[in-house]
Amino acid sequence: MATLGIQSLSKSQVSELAKTLDSEVAAFRSRPLDADPYPYVWLDALAVKCREAGRIVNIACVVATATNADGRREILGVDVLTSEDGAGWTAFLRDLVARGLSGVELVISDAHQGLKEAIAAVLPGASWQRCRTHFMRNLLTRVPKSAQGLVATLVRSVFAQPDAASTWAQQARVVEQLGERFPAAAELLADAVADLLAFTAFPKEHWRQVWSNNPQERLNREIRRRTDVVGIFPNRAAVIRLVGAVLAEQHDEWAVARRYMSAESLAKTRITVIDGEGEPEEVKELAAAG
Repeated sequence: MATLGIQSLSKSQVSELAKTLDSEVAAFRSRPLDADPYPYVWLDALAVKCREAGRIVNIACVVATATNADGRREILGVDVLTSEDGAGWTAFLRDLVARGLSGVELVISDAHQGLKEAIAAVLPGASWQRCRTHFMRNLLTRVPKSAQGLVATLVRSVFAQPDAASTWAQQARVVEQLGERFPAAAELLADAVADLLAFTAFPKEHWRQVWSNNPQERLNREIRRRTDVVGIFPNRAAVIRLVGAVLAEQHDEWAVARRYMSAESLAKTRITVIDGEGEPEEVKELAAAG
């Protein structure tokens, strides 16, 4: 209001403004999702402090974004959960599906067990990509600090390969190299291979966008910039009001911005055939050939 030249507001004026925002945010959150398909979906959560029953508690503000069939990014939805458990994520995803979310081929998120189970239950036809940035942080906790730079460089080499077969082959080599000095890290990398390299089943042009939750980072920073000013929210409705308004504004900006992915690249079929174990057939052929 100050930017509009209004220096003071009464409680009733604030209440009327809040009601206006509430109706706009509610319409945004409940709008139909009719841009079928949504091939890529990113899911993330931010912790926000809120007053409840006379206490200050942390609640999870969950956000879903996606790329639509035209290659533009969309904010699909936002909600607040008591905790990031499977039930909360399942309800959130079911609401998105009820509003029209479909055609999802890959979901990108952190490795939260409740979230993984919700994705499998609600979006059974979708693959899951474990965020490589979060994974790297987890991996480096399993090696001495003095060796973290070396290990990080080795693992990053997996993502620098020109094609799917080379990526999987390099991952196997890195596991072998780490196994000699850092068996705990090697075991984690080996166990996570199918989820960490799920991106290789999709067009190479999309790899950098879909192998991590990094596309969410700018959005998260903008949300944090607004929520940090508030500090502690008086209730959950206030969280939805502010964060929902920020996301609705960003959604409108994305609608007129440059496409995030080209329609031509999105039209491509999956370039790598994945078998039941998640390992490309090219890698199996290379192994058979010695």
